[in-house]
Amino acid sequence: MEGRLGIAIRNTLEVVTTEELASKLSSGEKVSGYLGFEPSGLVHIGWLVWMFKVRDLTSIGVDFIILEATWHAYINDKLGGDLDLIRKSARFVRYVLKALGVEHRVRFVDAEELVSDKEYWRLVLRAAKETSLARVRRALTIMGRRMDEAEADTSKLIYPLMQVSDIFYLGVDIALGGMDQRKAHMLARDLAEKLGVKKPIAIHTPIITSLQGPGRRMEGVEADDLLAEAKMSKSKPETAIFIHDTPEEVEAKIMRAYCPPRVVEMNPIIEINKYILFQQEGFELIVERPEKYGGTVVFNSYSELEKAYLEGKLHPLDLKKATATALNKLLDDIRKKVFSSREAVEILEELKKARITR
Repeated sequence: MEGRLGIAIRNTLEVVTTEELASKLSSGEKVSGYLGFEPSGLVHIGWLVWMFKVRDLTSIGVDFIILEATWHAYINDKLGGDLDLIRKSARFVRYVLKALGVEHRVRFVDAEELVSDKEYWRLVLRAAKETSLARVRRALTIMGRRMDEAEADTSKLIYPLMQVSDIFYLGVDIALGGMDQRKAHMLARDLAEKLGVKKPIAIHTPIITSLQGPGRRMEGVEADDLLAEAKMSKSKPETAIFIHDTPEEVEAKIMRAYCPPRVVEMNPIIEINKYILFQQEGFELIVERPEKYGGTVVFNSYSELEKAYLEGKLHPLDLKKATATALNKLLDDIRKKVFSSREAVEILEELKKARITR
C-alpha cells in the first residue's frame, strides 16, 4: 500500500478503523495525533517501535503531541512515586527522541499542564459518570496492573479515566499506543459518542517479546495478562535490551535470548528484525557464515528473512550474531547522540540507581 495511508499503518498490528483513518488523511484537513508515555525509568528497544511510528506519522504531516504522563506514572507507583525523578525520566526520553530525529517534529505536553485545568477534571468526572466500575477495573491492564490491585489503592481506578480524558482534552484525531493500550482506546471511542466529543482513531503497534520468551502459557489467564508478562520490561532487566547497554551487553543478551528454530511467533530475535531493524530505510541484514554452512547471505526484506527462518535455512545462532551486529550499529548512533549531553548522562546515572517498578 502506497501513500500516506500506507506509511501510517505500516508496522502496526491494528487500526480502529482503517476506513476512518483513510478518510481523515484524504480529507484535506489538518490531522492530529497523540501518544502518552509514563516516564518510568530506563528506555529499552521496545520503545523504538512507537518512536519510529511517531516519525512515520509526522513525516506525512500529522501534528503530533507526546504527552509526558507524569501524574499517571505517579499513580502507577513508578520510580517510587518520586515526581522529580519522574520528570527527569521524561527529559531523558526527549534526548532519545532527538537522537532519532523525532524531537523537533512533535509538541511535548506535560500531564501537569492538563491537571491544572478544571475543564480537564470536568472531562474525567463526565467519563466516570458514563463508565461502570467493572469497565474501569478491566482497563487496569493498560497500567500493567491486575484488576484486584485497585482494592488497596483507589487511585489506580482514576488512571484509565485520566487516559481517555487526555485524548478528549487534547482533541486529537489519532490515539497511538501499543496493543497493551487497546482497552483505554476502545473505552475512549465508546465514551466519545456518549460525551459528544471527537471519536479517536486508534493505532496499535506491536509489543516486543521478552528476551526470555513468552514463558509458560497458563490456561484461563487473560490475553492482556499474558501480554504484560511476556513483553520486555524495564523492571526486569534480563528481559530487555536498553538503549544505553554497551555493545558487549547487547551481544550477550542477544546470544542468550529465546529463539527457537523455525518459529517466528513470539520470538524476540525475529521481532527485533521485523519491528525495529527492517524499519530502517534501506536496511539489509547481513548474515556471515562459513561456506560449509551456506556462506554469507544478505536479506533485503523481512519477508525474505522470515521465509528462510521458517524453512530452516537459517540457524538461530547465525541469526543472533547478525542481529546483534545490526542492532549495535543502530544503537551506536543513538548512544553517541544521547551521551553527547551531560544532562542526559547525569539523568541516566540517576535512573540506574533508582528502584524501577513495573
